[in-house]
Amino acid sequence: MNMLLSSLDKMLEVLASLSDIMDAEQQQLSAGQVNSNLLQRITEDKSALLATLNYIEQMRREASEKSGLHAPYSDQPQLAQRWSLIQQSSIRLRDKNQHNALLLNHQMAHTEQMLNALRPLQSQQFYGPDGQATGQRFFSHKD
Repeated sequence: MNMLLSSLDKMLEVLASLSDIMDAEQQQLSAGQVNSNLLQRITEDKSALLATLNYIEQMRREASEKSGLHAPYSDQPQLAQRWSLIQQSSIRLRDKNQHNALLLNHQMAHTEQMLNALRPLQSQQFYGPDGQATGQRFFSHKD
């Protein structure tokens, strides 16, 4: 049972860290100007924490099987309390993740709009191969 208790405690720690990371992600996605390098690091940290959580979940399942106890651990108050906290935390994280997905979709739509506005300018040539201005002249030369 100690291994099971330890697994649940570790899950709670990782979920708390994941909550902090998702708060940072939300802050970046809500900013007027997204720091793409920071957002990339946040995404990598989030992925690492999710992998860790998956590993601990496997350990929890193995410990549950060995001890003959299964979630929600109703007859074990210490385990039941931790399991309840894990469930509550998971629901909050799911909601944060959905909110962050909406913010990310908004950022992607905004970026796409900006790119669409710039695309027509991309095809215009302002200078020829000789380095001289082409097309419409914006200033005149005095001879």
